[in-house]
Amino acid sequence: MLGREKLMAFVAACDLDWAKSFYADTLGLQLVSEDRFALVFDAAGTMLRVAAVPEMTAAKYTVLGWQVRDIAQTATKLREAGVNFERYDGMKQDEAGIWLSPSGARVAWFKDPDGNTLSITQF
Repeated sequence: MLGREKLMAFVAACDLDWAKSFYADTLGLQLVSEDRFALVFDAAGTMLRVAAVPEMTAAKYTVLGWQVRDIAQTATKLREAGVNFERYDGMKQDEAGIWLSPSGARVAWFKDPDGNTLSITQF
C-alpha cells in the first residue's frame, strides 16, 4: 500500500535552536521550514522532521542513518565539524570509530544534541 509513497523521517528534540544548529550547520542539511512544533529539513529528497518535545529519553539504538560513498572521508569531515563518534564495547572499531560488519558494510555512530544515535554506513 505504501510502497510507492514517499517516506519521511522523524526525530525528537527538546531544544529546537540547538537541533537546528546541529542538523543544518554541522550535518549540512537544508532547512526547509520551522515553527514551534518542528524543524523540517531536506535530507537528499527525504523530509526529516525534528519534532519539538518537552522531554525525551533517547533510544538505545540508531534512529537515523545515512548511506555514504566514502565513510572515511565523511567521518573526517564530520569530526572536523565537531562530531564525536561513539565507541561500543565488544565491537572492533578502527581509530576513526568505524566498524566493519560481517556483511562488509562499514558503519560509524554519533549522537545529536539530544542523544539520538545517528549513523553513517558505506555498503
